[in-house]
Amino acid sequence: MVRPKLLRRFVIAPLLLAAAVPLVAQPVDGNWDGLLEVKAKKMDKVYLLPNADFKTYTKVMIDPTEVSFKKNWQRDQNRDRLDLANRVSDSDARRIIDEAQKGFDKYFAEAYTKAGYQVVSAPGPDVLHISTAIINLDVAAPDTALSPGDRTFSRDAGEATLVLEVKDSVSGQVLGRAVDRQDTSDMGPYIRNSVTNAAAFEQVFKKWAERSADGLTDLKELSPVNPSALQAGN
Repeated sequence: MVRPKLLRRFVIAPLLLAAAVPLVAQPVDGNWDGLLEVKAKKMDKVYLLPNADFKTYTKVMIDPTEVSFKKNWQRDQNRDRLDLANRVSDSDARRIIDEAQKGFDKYFAEAYTKAGYQVVSAPGPDVLHISTAIINLDVAAPDTALSPGDRTFSRDAGEATLVLEVKDSVSGQVLGRAVDRQDTSDMGPYIRNSVTNAAAFEQVFKKWAERSADGLTDLKELSPVNPSALQAGN
């Protein structure tokens, strides 16, 4: 299993992580390393630094996303696969992670560009540093070397959880974190293969990217962040 660097720096609530990594620290009473939980419309959980000012950020520096499967995902997938040729191999798992990383990074860059932000590769006073991780990736019916004529059906393609952290690119000050779980929400049993799985997760990745970019625009309008006005439960 991939051990994301982002997740080694902090660990979120156990219900969201589902034991993806050892529990080192977690939000307590709406506070997470000095970030306060605020009312969230576009993500399951959002934590912001009180009085953070996002107005100066016109550019973003986006780290390559980090991807990890749900705990024991490969083992559980292979449990009922009697034909050894149809089992999920290490190379199958690596391919899925590589494709998820490539697609996610593409959609994030496109969403921020469309929202009017310049995507850059170096820090600066007007650059927001964005780090992301996809955890608990659960592909319901991964494509393997099926025999001719074999088909795999599943009601949905699976689910995953996004962890996002934003920092000032110069000082490294953490300004906010967000967590959101999504499933593919298909309406019926469909044939599952690399093409249909990719299409289903593609919609999830696009949604996260667009919500993230739109969220930054919203924060610019609300800056400096007023914790009492935005705090969850108020």
